[in-house]
Amino acid sequence: MSSTVPFTERVIQIIKKIPKGSVITYGQAAAWAGNSRAARQVAYILHSSSEKHGLPWHRVINGKGMIALRKGRGAELQKQLLLAEGIDIDNSGRIDLKVFSWL
Repeated sequence: MSSTVPFTERVIQIIKKIPKGSVITYGQAAAWAGNSRAARQVAYILHSSSEKHGLPWHRVINGKGMIALRKGRGAELQKQLLLAEGIDIDNSGRIDLKVFSWL
């Protein structure tokens, strides 16, 4: 992706493209947007921009293949949305990145 486009905009463009039934990690989104060390910034962008830009925020998970949100703070909704798209979550809360990763 062009480095003339601000990092935030690159992240938003990437997240908008995640297809139903697929996930990416915060780190993958950061790396693909041009800064592999900015996973936390991706989390901030999702937190601050998901509603405004209609982002499929629920398709972004942590590097262990798990929902990063805490119970009572969106984890249940994220799990529900992922399951509704056919993404399997095992008993330990993991999503198989080899099966469901978009990248």
